Amino acid sequence: QVQLGESGGGVVQPGGSLRLSCAAYGSSFSSYYMGWYRQAPGKQREWLATVNSGGGTNYADSVKGRFTISRDNMKNTVHLQMNSLKPEDTAVYYCNARDYEEYRLGRSGSWGQGTQVTVSS
Repeated sequence: QVQLGESGGGVVQPGGSLRLSCAAYGSSFSSYYMGWYRQAPGKQREWLATVNSGGGTNYADSVKGRFTISRDNMKNTVHLQMNSLKPEDTAVYYCNARDYEEYRLGRSGSWGQGTQVTVSS
């Protein structure tokens, strides 16, 4: 398994931007499917975006066009650039890593501890 640590959360005004980072510790980072999820109070954890080992990306409709996921395999990091933030984006944001078998079988993989994002005026 890989260990993950998120950073970059904070308080931002509506319409603002934040860039989240997730550092991965372990081998074979470049082969992992890396994802970002979020969980707001009283709600289920929501998938936001995934970047595969080849750099291909997928996004949830709720963030498509506003959020961008990227990875740096040399630094074992994955980022989530969040623009045009809305109050409803307020949540704890989690980084996720799954190897190919975990991704194929729909297993949960490894999770970070989360970072709080609050969008408020």
